[in-house]
Amino acid sequence: MLIARSSVECQLYMDLHACSCGETKFDAEHVLREDQEGRLLAVYAGSCARCGLPRQFMFELDEAIPPSPPAFGGPTASRIICPGEFLLVAEQAAASVALVPVAVADQDDRDRLAVATAVEAVTEVLKFIPDSMDAVPADAFSSAVGRAAYTREPGRFTRARLEATASAYREALAARL
Repeated sequence: MLIARSSVECQLYMDLHACSCGETKFDAEHVLREDQEGRLLAVYAGSCARCGLPRQFMFELDEAIPPSPPAFGGPTASRIICPGEFLLVAEQAAASVALVPVAVADQDDRDRLAVATAVEAVTEVLKFIPDSMDAVPADAFSSAVGRAAYTREPGRFTRARLEATASAYREALAARL
């Protein structure tokens, strides 16, 4: 069973796992229910926007109170999304906006959300680094995309570089507030 820490993490997981046709979007109905063991489940079901195939994702929700969006989860590392995927999400979100705003009046909520998402995604990568280490361990990468990102450039996953990246994104976000 997939164990998610928030609805934001559920959504990201679904976005990262496309239909067999390659499409990630689907018109999902979301239902919360309790299973026989008393666990809270979030079920997302619908049809693929491109090919119409049925899609369904079921997540057991972590017992901890979820953080406010755009945060993905509390103090523990994700059990369903690997650090490489989170770093790619951060980079894509940051690349979707100019990190140095030209004029505050030209900025909108979507740009602020993109930069806030980048901050939160890098923060998630940092959660994979054990206190006794200076980088995300190689065995933390559980997806093919994440392993490929790590193999291409393992230096991107050091504590110092991730903290510097998060700091730069936080500064970009502060400039938009």
